Amino acid sequence: MPDDELRELEAKRRKALWMLANVSPGDSKAFDALSILDDLELQERKDSPHTDKGLELNRVLDCVTVQHHHSGIDIILEQTIPQPWRERFVQASVGSTRLVDGPYAGDWYKFLSGWEAEMRHLEAHRAASSKPKLD
Repeated sequence: MPDDELRELEAKRRKALWMLANVSPGDSKAFDALSILDDLELQERKDSPHTDKGLELNRVLDCVTVQHHHSGIDIILEQTIPQPWRERFVQASVGSTRLVDGPYAGDWYKFLSGWEAEMRHLEAHRAASSKPKLD
């Protein structure tokens, strides 16, 4: 997938996840965000039908190089983050402080744990929206 297309897709995903963040599972306010996320997931499956997102997340940790910077802070080498995770991290980190040589490793780990929490929240929304409504 071209970089500009990936950037646009992940920006949409990030905005939808942020929209969903403060909405309780089952709330009708989640409909638009869930629709966007479902459409993005369908597009992603169509573009990469053999991708296993859970496995990717576990493997991505092994790929990323953490380096102790001379400033005394651990950083990550951004170029070692495989796509689409690099773009997801970039989108989630807009406005974050970083060193010229790379983002703080702590921000990377915070992103990964936040991603897992967002995916659990998303699954709770999907489960709540698939339950039959009682009148």
